[in-house]
Amino acid sequence: MTAPSAWVNDTNAALLTDLYELTMLQAYLEKGLDQQAVFDLFVRRLPANRNYLIACGLDDVLRYLETLHFTAEALEYLASLGQFSKKFLDWLGALRFGGDVYAVAEGTPIFADEPILEVVAPLPQAQLVETFLLNQINFQTMIASKAARVVTAAAGRDVVEFGLRRLHGTDAGMKAARACFVAGATSTSNVLAGQVYGIPVTGTMAHSYIEAHDSELDAFRAFASVFPQAILLVDTYDTLGGVGNVVRLAEELGDDFQIRGVRLDSGDLAALARESRRILDQAGLHDVEVFASGSLDEYAVADLVAKAAPITGFGVGTRMGVSADAPCLDTAYKLVGYAGQARMKLSAEKSNLPGQKQVWRIESGSQASHDIIGLHDEGIDGRPLLVKVMQGGRRLPPGCVTLPQICDHAQSEMAKLPKRLLSVDSAQPSYCVELSLGLQVEIDRLRRDLQPIG
Repeated sequence: MTAPSAWVNDTNAALLTDLYELTMLQAYLEKGLDQQAVFDLFVRRLPANRNYLIACGLDDVLRYLETLHFTAEALEYLASLGQFSKKFLDWLGALRFGGDVYAVAEGTPIFADEPILEVVAPLPQAQLVETFLLNQINFQTMIASKAARVVTAAAGRDVVEFGLRRLHGTDAGMKAARACFVAGATSTSNVLAGQVYGIPVTGTMAHSYIEAHDSELDAFRAFASVFPQAILLVDTYDTLGGVGNVVRLAEELGDDFQIRGVRLDSGDLAALARESRRILDQAGLHDVEVFASGSLDEYAVADLVAKAAPITGFGVGTRMGVSADAPCLDTAYKLVGYAGQARMKLSAEKSNLPGQKQVWRIESGSQASHDIIGLHDEGIDGRPLLVKVMQGGRRLPPGCVTLPQICDHAQSEMAKLPKRLLSVDSAQPSYCVELSLGLQVEIDRLRRDLQPIG
């Protein structure tokens, strides 16, 4: 018998869930709890130094919901656990997601407590999908938000994503490449992400290539003969000596010299970039660009830009791809309505906003001024952010957006944010998110009605 695949795909994704989702489902069904439910997915609070988040991951969520099913092999495994009845397993075998989804468009800046998406479906269906939705939205939103900060700090210079080798697994490597592209990265080193998502791919060379030759200059000669327009890595032995070897290569090749740039990967990047630029310009190589990498994040990039380092592009890997300074979001997926009644959790520091909702962005001219979270039918004067993207388990046109369209949307929405929010430090004042009068009345009613008697 072939061992089950460890790679998550459309045929086994239904089992990519926490066990308690399935035990709750069986209990729901046995007790007749199958009426319409509303679940919110939101972030409780922003991480330190995050002034906004960028919504990301919706496309993967919709694909999962469209293809959700339990195979015979999955049902056989669940039966082997000895916890589930045949009636329940038969129900799982026939299950297809048939609910509705309302979501903020990918690439939209969002804030604490604002629903990123809402699932409206029979309670067992809406409950089952919790783990997968949190897994995808949490990670991709976290990375897109980090990448947006790096791209903003780069102030118009290219940002290349190349964190694949140090990211937390293969799925993370793929989804991070896409999330960074949504946030404004210009390309990725991840070849599979290039094929799957249509992201431009780029790369230079590793130190091992240089070390495999008898000399750095020999390595440059060899690589340039195969890839004439390469970017050459110059810090294997001595950075400025490496730049000097690029000049020597230009002298040897004359009019055939087409090298596009040099890459600095260590040391004082600002000082080395200035000296590299001086050496190249002195040799008449004004078109050879200086590219920088090496443990970069938004803080390092902002510092290099502030120092006017003559760098035209940044290669950013690990710290962006794992969101090193904020490697998780306090994301939650909570029941906010059941059988036509609002529901609310009252736990200290973990309460949530009840009822099906809408988020309105209030704008003054071309700038966002504040947001209002309200009940979905309040009709507040503003731009509604939650849009119906799935009905009856099938995507609607707003859920069929291409990646280039998402990128354009992200760029447009970022441009509407108040400038203070684009700082890499905490903005003062923070962006204002208000609760509508109708929602506040509902919260007060539920807090009063749900208080224990005693």
